[in-house]
Amino acid sequence: MRYLRSTYCLLLLISVFLVTLSACQKEVHINLGTSATQVVIQGQIETGQPPFVVITSTLSFFSNIDLATLEKSFIHGATVKVSDGTTTITLREYALDTGVNNKYYVYSIDTANLSAIILGTVNKFYTLSVTCNGQTYTAVTKIPNPKGVDTAWFGTPEFMSKKTPANAVELFANYTDPDTPGNYVRYFTSRNGGQFFPGGIFSDEVVNDQKVGNIGLLAGYDNGDNVNGDSLRYFYPGDSVSLKWCEIDKAVYNFWNSYEFAASDVGNPFASPINLLTNISNGGLGIWAGYGSTYKNLVVPH
Repeated sequence: MRYLRSTYCLLLLISVFLVTLSACQKEVHINLGTSATQVVIQGQIETGQPPFVVITSTLSFFSNIDLATLEKSFIHGATVKVSDGTTTITLREYALDTGVNNKYYVYSIDTANLSAIILGTVNKFYTLSVTCNGQTYTAVTKIPNPKGVDTAWFGTPEFMSKKTPANAVELFANYTDPDTPGNYVRYFTSRNGGQFFPGGIFSDEVVNDQKVGNIGLLAGYDNGDNVNGDSLRYFYPGDSVSLKWCEIDKAVYNFWNSYEFAASDVGNPFASPINLLTNISNGGLGIWAGYGSTYKNLVVPH
């Protein structure tokens, strides 16, 4: 009888607790608000090449991203100037046809006035000035003297999984870091004459003035190709491969390093918010990058 009474009291206590708990429930509405629109500048100048700059505005976090939305994000009519310290030129806006009824807009040299032209030169500094929406944004970058890889070859991939094709090979390289500190590299690869895609970045903050052997260089590929992405990280017998090895300054390295770190945290609910490190002034986002480029062409043996 005492046991039954104790059990009854316990059940009654639990029932009262659950009722009280349910009565305390409240629907919570979180107003995330909207952040101010910011200007995003993505520009570069490379050895022997003219500058080009893409200017867009930020999109809402909850925007439906499609080609039409992206086309509307481009900022038109900006005044874009590039100076090498001696010559200053004003870039012209061009509309490029994507082939799917949408336009892509870029600022580059004015082909109607080829007497005023700037091409990337090693060891020169380049200043970018962008005026739009009543604000002016500036950035400075340098094209460092390029020091390419010593040798490159193909071999068995360092890390293989069940998804790695049996005939896949990885590109490897030897690289001697210059004896001066502050050397940074971003590399790209092209397969069979196709577009160059970024593969990765390196810094001599870890290794300086040493010959680094067997650096694994995964192939760059279109991140939008989620179906063949894993396979495209490698090369295959008969592929013609171009390696584009680019020396960059620290600001460019910091931007792409923070970008890759942020990209690797996508989908992690415990990841901290990451602000991309930019060299654009006045609250602008993006990067103005100088690339000192060298190229090496190879063919994957059968």
